Amino acid sequence: MDMADVDTPDSHRRVVVRPGDTVVLVRAIVVEEPGGPDVLALHDVPDPAVRPGDLLIRVAAAGLNRADLLQRVGHYPPPPGAPEWLGMEVSGTVVVGTADVPAGSRVAALLGGGGYAELVAVPAELALVVPDALTDRDAAALPEALATVWSNFEAAHLAARQTVLVRGGSGGVGSVAVQVAREHYGAHVLATAGGPERVERLRELGVDVALDHHADDLVEQVLAATDGRGVDVVLDVVGAAALADNLAMLADGGRLVVIGMQKGRRAELDLAALMNRRASVIGTTLRSRAPDDKARVMAGVREDLWPLVAAGRIRPIVHATFPLARAADAHRLLESGAVFGKVLLEP
Repeated sequence: MDMADVDTPDSHRRVVVRPGDTVVLVRAIVVEEPGGPDVLALHDVPDPAVRPGDLLIRVAAAGLNRADLLQRVGHYPPPPGAPEWLGMEVSGTVVVGTADVPAGSRVAALLGGGGYAELVAVPAELALVVPDALTDRDAAALPEALATVWSNFEAAHLAARQTVLVRGGSGGVGSVAVQVAREHYGAHVLATAGGPERVERLRELGVDVALDHHADDLVEQVLAATDGRGVDVVLDVVGAAALADNLAMLADGGRLVVIGMQKGRRAELDLAALMNRRASVIGTTLRSRAPDDKARVMAGVREDLWPLVAAGRIRPIVHATFPLARAADAHRLLESGAVFGKVLLEP
């Protein structure tokens, strides 16, 4: 069989299988086997299939999420139909567009997978047109966080002038959540981070009460900051290890929304305490939602939150950026716990 590799200006490899047939290969980060960061490798993969209503995006930057770490070790497979390689959010330039989002548009998009690559395909309803004031790099830090925050505050029925505690306010989601709570809901915002420097950075983000999550008296500090009432909503990434404290910090009718399990997935729940407070425990995920529900969430982000991004009232916090080929180093940094905000990859 006659085969040849040809370099092209857009850096994609066109492999001629036989005269007249061309297969386009793009570079992507592939998990060679479940394991640590060293299992991530840069490989050629087929270009993404573009269905009617999809955008084909040349990736400028891809955001890292803790779900990527779980997928790398074999615990969080992509939803059916999504690429096997990692990556749930990107920014870039549209190569193949639609009537509403034509080729040449700059977009940020939520993905089921495949973002650690040079090209991605995504339904147009999961993309956001990037405002002129926002760089491609910064735009990549937002789709997953905004969609997660919007959907979970919706589930918690967060309302204006209520009080919210964001556990893990220094993370990629948390650093956006504190801004959304303040700017969109007008909530009184409490948040936690590890150590005095990170706590101070939360204050710079506009958090009303910033607390060190290493403190032994965290519950007492939250109750003191709310005049003994507790908070209306807790947005939690800690999981099992924080369950009892989270419940103790809820006000009557409060809602605990669990969006992460960084410190365990199983814990004992005091049902009497839950019932006495008329409280609720809500658990959600984003990636596994049905396509129509994801589109609904992104429509909410587009209407409620994206104008605040365009106005500079909600801004991405980017901790570090790595070349695509150094995805393993990016994963090591995210796992270290030293990140404030987001880590990005650039093809």
